[in-house]
Amino acid sequence: MSTSSLSLAELGGLDERRFVAALGPLFEHSPWVAEGAWRRRPFGSVADLHAALEAAMREASPECQLELIRAHPELAGREADERALTPESSHEQASAGLDRLTADELDVLRRVNRSYRERFGFPLIVCVREHTKDSIIAWGAARLQHSREQEIDIALGEITKIAQLRLGDLLEEGS
Repeated sequence: MSTSSLSLAELGGLDERRFVAALGPLFEHSPWVAEGAWRRRPFGSVADLHAALEAAMREASPECQLELIRAHPELAGREADERALTPESSHEQASAGLDRLTADELDVLRRVNRSYRERFGFPLIVCVREHTKDSIIAWGAARLQHSREQEIDIALGEITKIAQLRLGDLLEEGS
């Protein structure tokens, strides 16, 4: 994950370019979220910083939100096969065992991914650090029953959890 930790005070003192460079990876290929949060400084706590990031994401246009959702890789998908995942996504997918699926598990997950993308037009987003490979597959299949609006809301919620965990990885203990 991160090669160096920062304190909340250090983050708060960064200019916009450095702030976005540090926090941009929290939201997959979407540095605009960190840009929006930077304008909400100062941050009295890590919770305040996370709230600013989430607010920037949730206040974005529906088109920007869909772009953010679509910027995420499929779980155990093409990007993983091609080793084209961000370091953060690679670590997260491995932590859930998605890099060690049996052929049958991989087949089932890819069918869920395909059905999900066909139904909703974007990849299945799961905060995999909160799941096992079995629970990811089961929850992904169950989510096919939702409406597109429900899934957009769920995906944004999962992205929020992913970003919160990535932020915790980035910040020093006790920040």
